[in-house]
Amino acid sequence: MNNSRVLIIIFAVFMLVTILVVRLANIQLIKSEEYSYYAIQQQTDVEKIEADFGLIYDRENNLLVYNRNDVTFYADLAMLPLSKRELIAEKFSKVIGKPKSFFLNLLKGKKGTITLAKKVTSEQLKSLGNLKIQGLYYKDDPTRINHYGNLASHLLGYINKEHRPVSGVTEFFRKEIEGIDGSRKIVKNAIGELVSIEEDETQPAIPGSDLVLTINKDYQSVLEEELRKGLEKFKAQSATGIIMNPNTGEILALANIDDYDPNFYWQYNDFQRRNRAITDTYEPGSTFKPFTLAALLDKKLCSPAENLYLENGTYTFNNVKIRDTHPHKYLNVSEIIEQSSNIGIAKLAQRISDDEFYKYLRGFGFGNLTSVQLPGEAAGKIKKPNDWSKISKAYMSFGYEISVTPLQLITAFSALINGGILYEPQLLLKRINHNGELEFEFEPKPVRRVVSEQTSVLMKNILRGVVKNGTGKNADVEFISIGGKTGTSQKLVDGSYSKAQYNSSFIGFFPVEDPQIVCLILFNSPDVGKYGGLVAAPVFKSVAARIIEKDFNKFEKYIDESFKQKLLFTSLEKEKSFFDSDQIKIKEVKLPADKRMPDLINCSARDAMNALTRMGIKYKIKGSGIVVNQSIEPGSKISSNEICILNCAEVTITGVSVY
Repeated sequence: MNNSRVLIIIFAVFMLVTILVVRLANIQLIKSEEYSYYAIQQQTDVEKIEADFGLIYDRENNLLVYNRNDVTFYADLAMLPLSKRELIAEKFSKVIGKPKSFFLNLLKGKKGTITLAKKVTSEQLKSLGNLKIQGLYYKDDPTRINHYGNLASHLLGYINKEHRPVSGVTEFFRKEIEGIDGSRKIVKNAIGELVSIEEDETQPAIPGSDLVLTINKDYQSVLEEELRKGLEKFKAQSATGIIMNPNTGEILALANIDDYDPNFYWQYNDFQRRNRAITDTYEPGSTFKPFTLAALLDKKLCSPAENLYLENGTYTFNNVKIRDTHPHKYLNVSEIIEQSSNIGIAKLAQRISDDEFYKYLRGFGFGNLTSVQLPGEAAGKIKKPNDWSKISKAYMSFGYEISVTPLQLITAFSALINGGILYEPQLLLKRINHNGELEFEFEPKPVRRVVSEQTSVLMKNILRGVVKNGTGKNADVEFISIGGKTGTSQKLVDGSYSKAQYNSSFIGFFPVEDPQIVCLILFNSPDVGKYGGLVAAPVFKSVAARIIEKDFNKFEKYIDESFKQKLLFTSLEKEKSFFDSDQIKIKEVKLPADKRMPDLINCSARDAMNALTRMGIKYKIKGSGIVVNQSIEPGSKISSNEICILNCAEVTITGVSVY
């Protein structure tokens, strides 16, 4: 009986050893390559290294858009110990600012991978400490930051949540700023933790090229601030402004108010995000009259001193009544533009043939794309002569039966005053690759000569008369010569012209003797003022005066000697009213532990904006330099929709190192 048991045990052991040997042979010999392959797959991985988007600067090398090195945290619930979940929820609640229950709810599952926290900043990452917990990990998730919030939002555009460039130069120069993604091979242990990186098999990412734009940050700030003031004062639906160099086509500023903050683009509607300066067309009204007159002068079909009978304000032409806002009996050609007479320009327009008139308008670029370096541009509309009615040319002569974009109009107007050359509007000054090498540098792009230099000189003088003697008096700046033209056009509402809604505009330039700046101001449906001379002209004046003060050295030679000292004294007095330079010291921003409003008084505007951006607090900046006032008191709790308004002023501080 005992021998039988021994034999059974020996046989069982033999069978077990045989099975083990067969199994080991199967693993080590027959399927060794297959299992090795699976082991390598489990223990190694190839990760994508996302390339940084290129940075964006203004023409003075002020950084406008940059990348922030954020991360996103994930949790593998199958690997995450139950005992650690309370600790994780507590830590993330303190740093991220969400309730502890929010994170506990995310972590209550048993399987799957969940996103625990998105866009965790480097400062928050430091505050979390060295959280080495099985199943908890993070990945790089860079964030695109528009440094000045709303500033130049329609020009700059943004990167959406799918890391795709949208709108502005960000979309137009997508290929240039995207860069080339890299890759790296990583080795993990059995529980998925990173053990090492195979440096030999790492392909670094190549950052995108940096863009240096033609815009001037200070000009842009001034334009936006004055448009906002005008929008509130005249109770308009929206406003658009553009500043250009008429001699090169460089766009120095472009703004649409109401606008949006690209850092929080999803909080705004399509209207706010749309670049209406290039996408929305309108009938320009009287700002179009200079183009009609330029064609007539260029063909020598009239002269500035020639007198015309203006019918005392009402003129019946082909059974249609054309009226002037201010009746006149006689005016010469220059005065017709100065007083913005519809009757006068309509009569003059009959002297030029339909084909010639159409040729000049096309020559100025109307009905064509300007080829600006922005997506979504509209071409406007101009009918061919075959489609004109008997009154079309008369109506077109003063800006009806034709549609234009604001950018189209200012580009054409530049040709009127720069000697007669139409230039393509430009936004890119330089493009620099990741090695600091220059890839592109701006050169003006002339399209064609539209009118002669002599005609351009005549038009400059006539447009000076509009501001000095006519409808544009409210645009005049006492210390420099201003020229321009007012415009008031009825809006088409439901197929007919409204008697209550208008586009009120002014387009002007300075100095008249050597134009350096041309600026268009357009208000949509103002409830107060209505006329371009009462609404847009004063805003132009404020923009022009502030630009000259900010860029005094550029315009000094054009300023009357009698006003130079007065202008300098005024600037000094403004500075003194804000600061006593012996007492003011620039502070560093100190971020509170909880989400409360920090004390930003006497901090630089840039530091204040960085702090508020990191904290996710919405803000608006008025002025530049040092923060002198904040709308939300330091230490106050911040609601998600609250906007902090920072009033800033310039001050010169000595003894400060900039590096």
